Amino acid sequence: MALRRQPAVLLVLDGWGVAPPTRGNAIHIAQTPVMDHLMTSYPTVTLRASGEAVGLPWGEVGNSEVGHLNIGAGKIIFQDLPRITKSIADGTFFQNETFLQAIAHVKKNRSQLHLLGLTSSGGVHSSIDHLLALIELCAQQRVVNVFIHAILDGRDTPHNSGVKFLSQLHDRVRELKTGAIATVGGRYFALDRDNHWDRIAKAYDAIVHGRSERTGTDPVALVAAAYQERIYDEELPPSVILNAQGTPVATVEPGDAVIFFNFRNDRPRQLTKAFVLPGFEKFDRGAYLRDLLFVTMTEYEQDLPVSIAFPPEHVGTPLAKVVADVGEHQLHIAETEKYAHVTYFLNGGREEPFPNEERVLIPSPPVASYDQKPEMSVRGITERMIRELGTGKFAFIAANFANADMVGHTGNLPATIKAVEAVDRSIGEIVEAVKSVGGILCITADHGNAEEKINVQTGFLSKEHSANPVPFIVMSETLDATRRERYRSRTADLSGMTPLGLLADVAPTLLALVGLPKPPDMTGQNLFPHL
Repeated sequence: MALRRQPAVLLVLDGWGVAPPTRGNAIHIAQTPVMDHLMTSYPTVTLRASGEAVGLPWGEVGNSEVGHLNIGAGKIIFQDLPRITKSIADGTFFQNETFLQAIAHVKKNRSQLHLLGLTSSGGVHSSIDHLLALIELCAQQRVVNVFIHAILDGRDTPHNSGVKFLSQLHDRVRELKTGAIATVGGRYFALDRDNHWDRIAKAYDAIVHGRSERTGTDPVALVAAAYQERIYDEELPPSVILNAQGTPVATVEPGDAVIFFNFRNDRPRQLTKAFVLPGFEKFDRGAYLRDLLFVTMTEYEQDLPVSIAFPPEHVGTPLAKVVADVGEHQLHIAETEKYAHVTYFLNGGREEPFPNEERVLIPSPPVASYDQKPEMSVRGITERMIRELGTGKFAFIAANFANADMVGHTGNLPATIKAVEAVDRSIGEIVEAVKSVGGILCITADHGNAEEKINVQTGFLSKEHSANPVPFIVMSETLDATRRERYRSRTADLSGMTPLGLLADVAPTLLALVGLPKPPDMTGQNLFPHL
């Protein structure tokens, strides 16, 4: 089936959320006659763009990467933390083949299973709930020798909360009669990401060789004693826990298995490489640990010789592939700041263009801060889009206007208002160009930002994203007048509107508008019947 030969344009207004009128709502304060007209003249709804609706933890603000990924995939792409937590809730965590392979490995070798990771509830790099679930899995599988190498947080949690988490861990270990803490140490050492290999060496020495400046028989007491010296969680030197005989409770040995349960990939890479790379030379680690089965919770880096418990979720048929599969030409265009989002992320994490997909990068202005040039490069993007629409070459154009987000991040409210107004002017030109070729224009956003530049609770300026919904507007002169009248917004203030859908519904809806079937792996809903 071919795409109806009326060009479809998907315009993502980065950081353009929906919120009640306030003195910090740059979108409400700005003069936006074009968007006001579109919302009151064409089918308009709002979409959820944060939290679980886009695969993030409940209440977490959306971001550009996640937003574009969900828009292009046409389904919720669960991010690592909620994806793993969800698997614990539905029981699939305890059937994970990679975990079970690690357990089988240590049973076969009569060796040890080591659980390594940031032991806190911070939720940025890891979750203690995931560690507790791993211990429960080991208890279910009757694994005898389970040892925990606890990395303390103190950055994403209070600086002295390590004792609390170690006590929680100790209680669970005692309850399940499975596991023992073998080492403790701060993230400053074990999770360095800036090539301070001397720090990694200290963590490795404790975990593998049982060597450390500090030792103790009780991990909670050891950490509490460090607090008395004003040494807190993050900076605690790697410390070996000793048994009653005065020797290390456990060290990682050849034939063992390690599960590194951090889910964020940047900080565990260096320590992982020290374990798994045969030619590792950053420090003298001693003999290479042979027959070591090393499991990482997620993919820390491509081509590492490890097993991955939760590999990246595959987006089989993103929107761009559907267009490519029917032989049509498409254009993806943005300025530098959002180019990756409208290409790599919109295409489901794919670097290479699909057949007949062209990409245009308009350079972002070379300024120290975008509040110095709130219009950024929206003019260049707009002019190129209008020119390409006039050629008739492209059946689909995906574009991103970065202004509301990037200027919003400066916290400069007057500049953000100017940014919003610049975007509105460009939308007006795009609208006329789309109308002139009988096309369809779908306007949405990836997350909120510009609509909440003053925190309503604190009264201070905000530079951050918001958890607010975003607009979704369908402009087409081919829509019948009855549909346009029925589903237009009665007011340009959409804040009283209950969100009708999710970002994952954008692609299925656009496909319906151009007459293409939704692929089976797009689980988002076609909102067209409601537009």
